[in-house]
Amino acid sequence: MISPGDEDTDDDAGGAPPCLLHELDPQGVVRPDPRQTRDVTQWRKVERERLLGARLGLLADYRAEQTSAIARDLHQLIVPAADTVVSVYWPIKAEPDLRPWMQAMSERGVRVALPVAVALGQPLMFREWRPNARLARGLWKIPYPADGADVVPTVVIAPLVAFDKDCFRLGYGGGFFDRTLAGFDAAPLVIGVGYAGALIPTIFPQPHDIPMDWILTGAAPPLRRGV
Repeated sequence: MISPGDEDTDDDAGGAPPCLLHELDPQGVVRPDPRQTRDVTQWRKVERERLLGARLGLLADYRAEQTSAIARDLHQLIVPAADTVVSVYWPIKAEPDLRPWMQAMSERGVRVALPVAVALGQPLMFREWRPNARLARGLWKIPYPADGADVVPTVVIAPLVAFDKDCFRLGYGGGFFDRTLAGFDAAPLVIGVGYAGALIPTIFPQPHDIPMDWILTGAAPPLRRGV
């Protein structure tokens, strides 16, 4: 993997920096280095497998305790208004199970939604969820409301496999959340949730990665982007 300072730095005989025009796309933006992108992708695959294995090994009591703390922090962060729509997620692979919190929010009159993965390479859709809603199954058999209305969330809660101190999130590798967040007309409040052991020094963020506004783990105070 290329680390800062590892890039080729050969100057010409006069000591002037090399021309970088060949590295710009038609809009004048520096193109990602293909070798670095490949190395980061491979590193993320290995790290993702390691962290998922560690998460699956957590005791159920610990996960439940941290999830309760995450739910308390969510109550502090999210102040419901008339137009509030909160997208949560259906838990898989030992993710924090926020379904009781979803039900409590719905009973308070807050509109709750679940993401729907329509197809690989496509942004997520969001469908309103209510307790006892009839469920269908999408990609990877993840449940979503079969009959709910399509909505646009004002708050997006995203599960994470890993995160860093700058609030960048490592997910499952499909790019769904980054692709979706980039397409919003009005940026929602984005909250990543996971366990404290998912903190790593860096995810080596790439140009397409979008940081979370907050990260909640239950075991530590909420981490806010830019603070």
